[in-house]
Amino acid sequence: MTIEPAVKARRDAAAGQGSVIRSVIAGVGAYLPERQVTNHELAKTIDTSDEWIVERTGIRVRHVAAEGEFTSHLAVKASERALAAAGIGAGAIDLIVLATTTPDETFPATATRVQERLGLTRGVAFDVQAVCSGFIFALAVADNFLRLGQAETALVIGAETFSRILDWQDRSTCVLFGDGAGAVVLRAGQGKGTPADRGILTTRLHSDGRQHDLLYATGGVSSTKTAGVVRMDGRKVFKHAVEKLAGVVDESLASAGLTSADIDWVVPHQANRRIIDGVGKKLGLPPERVVVTVDHHANTSAASVPLALAEATADGRIKRNDVVVMEAMGGGFTWGAAVARM
Repeated sequence: MTIEPAVKARRDAAAGQGSVIRSVIAGVGAYLPERQVTNHELAKTIDTSDEWIVERTGIRVRHVAAEGEFTSHLAVKASERALAAAGIGAGAIDLIVLATTTPDETFPATATRVQERLGLTRGVAFDVQAVCSGFIFALAVADNFLRLGQAETALVIGAETFSRILDWQDRSTCVLFGDGAGAVVLRAGQGKGTPADRGILTTRLHSDGRQHDLLYATGGVSSTKTAGVVRMDGRKVFKHAVEKLAGVVDESLASAGLTSADIDWVVPHQANRRIIDGVGKKLGLPPERVVVTVDHHANTSAASVPLALAEATADGRIKRNDVVVMEAMGGGFTWGAAVARM
């Protein structure tokens, strides 16, 4: 990717002043499909109940995309709202990184559909796939592009129509997931290379392919020529999630020169209320500093972190200069965290 003259000038200026480029979160947006499916509705078709689901997951309702409503449609609407929040037009974007497990098509990248629908004819757009960790991975990729001067304004999206890969007769999985999209606009800014800088302070990513069989989809283009459906060993996933997520948050804070006492908000992957509470306790954080949306979003995979970030930003909980930790774990296993000063 060619470095634009304006971007190169910014990078060189930062270097000359002894400062660093930071990826500043300029705007956040979200979109949820109109249709909502309650636990009571699910109980009409599978052996479950509202009480059973709430007790084990904290989920009460999830959104499901309409017929003909694709991942790209959700992503575009979330992106438009993020751009509006940032106060910039789509023409300023020179990088789109879209995290999804449920692309519109096998190819091309769903990000290119978003690029086209936003009216963009320059820059680069591509997808990343790390399941529920996808948004954190996408954020890390975009942050690196901006810090290296290869882009100046990025759109980072997590978007899923996860309902399309569910077995609606498997109560251990179908009650857990929903559809949605969230997006953030990143703009290159200058910092001093200290924890007081605004922007992404650090990202940390991990994978462990040995855990494949604990959370996966049964299909694949080269193996079965189908998308397949989700299968999960919930108890083992829970154990790994609490341990791995607490560990990567500690690692990220140390990398940023911060401690848990410096955290204003944790925005976790919204997989399960018990996992969210378990990670919070392991980190010694009070519940009131953890953003929880799993009750009304369910697990939206790569969309869950930006959806929760958008909600807590819109309602005023997350304010300028707050230290926010985002974390997620997904199939693969993949897991990661990002620390940002808003």
